[in-house]
Amino acid sequence: MRRILLFTLLLALAVSIPPAGRAERYASDFTSGTDGWYARGTGTAAVFPVDGALQVVGRAADWNSPGRDFPLSPGQQVSITVEVRQDVAAAADFILSVAHSNGRETYENLGRATARRGVWTPITASYIPGDYKKFTLYVETMGAPRLDFQIRGFTVETASRAFDLSLPSLHALHEGYFDFGCAVTLPEARDTARMEFYASQFGIMTHGNELKPDSVLDVPASRELAKTDPSAVAVRLDAARPLMDFCRDNGIKVHGHVLVWHQQTPEAFFREGYSPTGAYVTREVMLGRLENYIRLVLEMTEREYPGLIVSWDVVNEAVSDSAAALRQSVWTRVVGEDFVLRAFEFARKYAREGLALYYNDYSTPYEPKLTGILKLLAELAESGNIDGYGFQCHYQIGTPSVQQVQNAMDKVIALGLRLRMSELDILIDANTPENLERQARRYGALLDLFRKYKDHIDAVHTWGVTDDLSWKASQFPLLFDADGNPKPAFFAVIDPLRLR
Repeated sequence: MRRILLFTLLLALAVSIPPAGRAERYASDFTSGTDGWYARGTGTAAVFPVDGALQVVGRAADWNSPGRDFPLSPGQQVSITVEVRQDVAAAADFILSVAHSNGRETYENLGRATARRGVWTPITASYIPGDYKKFTLYVETMGAPRLDFQIRGFTVETASRAFDLSLPSLHALHEGYFDFGCAVTLPEARDTARMEFYASQFGIMTHGNELKPDSVLDVPASRELAKTDPSAVAVRLDAARPLMDFCRDNGIKVHGHVLVWHQQTPEAFFREGYSPTGAYVTREVMLGRLENYIRLVLEMTEREYPGLIVSWDVVNEAVSDSAAALRQSVWTRVVGEDFVLRAFEFARKYAREGLALYYNDYSTPYEPKLTGILKLLAELAESGNIDGYGFQCHYQIGTPSVQQVQNAMDKVIALGLRLRMSELDILIDANTPENLERQARRYGALLDLFRKYKDHIDAVHTWGVTDDLSWKASQFPLLFDADGNPKPAFFAVIDPLRLR
């Protein structure tokens, strides 16, 4: 039965949160004192209730702020709201933040707002707690360390969500064709109910951002190592672990995305001493860093999660959109136009046996980019260091045509390469019944094509699962709506398989 059960159990207003793990609502009007709130800081900052609000004074730093400890449940999403007011500056920037600790305190910014003088201004955020023992929610300023201000209406609401686990499984229905997978971000990976639903639908997952270089390269540690060896690199997997742990524990494959990209790579990676403003390093030093980075990532992921990652995007989006050549980037500037070939050379050198190596790119059906992609793939195929092509599928309702997609697939296959139909989503300009039906027909036509090519395709990946968490959320591009309900597109994909 197609349904999604979404409910929120709201308790009466209270001055404390019941034990963690229950659906609940916290709010306080500060009529009974500070209600557990305190001034974060080591100096003269202080808080006190005033007219249904909480005032903070005596601040010396932006983080000197009203804060309160909350027993949040890891993996259980909460919605947070607060109003802020200041009566001094023409405008001031505020941040709703969380401090969390398992012995060492770390921080996340959850929401932002600019409050004009004398105006109560709301800040809202949605937050999925990680696996920490202590959580402190607080409101801080940005660039106004001595500003007095007030907060009121601080609420924390925990919603219990039930996804429909009885739906037909995209993964199970495509057994015998290819793996059916999705991209998952860190907040999603922390949401236990959501991940149970994802596991019922998908057999392979890839990180949306958490294996990209800006998440994995440890710049401060690399800077220390570079004092004695300028090509040294340090890496970390902190942001990637929640999804890796989940996939390991639930028998789900992982596709690694991505080792080398011109975006989401710290500028310091290319600079002397890992300083973001230093001179660019020499080609030789950068090749050393490139090899060390790829080696360390492949060795660390395989050591800590043996066999879990079955394939990697080694290089992402290196071909120009407007010419049959590589795009100019910091990689071509510092290393040269052979950086892609060298990256695959290093990846093959350190990859375990059977680990598939892919080049990944978008707009494949369009010229002149298709010619540029094919030229690069031919060079990589000749080197023997590539296994397949990640054929990104970020598409509109009408373009490219199915024939254009098929033509490009045929040309890649002719080079002897496997395909991964990656990052699939289909944009619509309004969430109307007519558009949803058009989107469904489009998804159905593409999946019909992919199934015909099952002997050449390793996996099909949607770039996300629910519309609200898509990078193109305003264009409703995925198979499930914001509440996790299957859209017409979902049934267009699975119905031909259910009739077999």
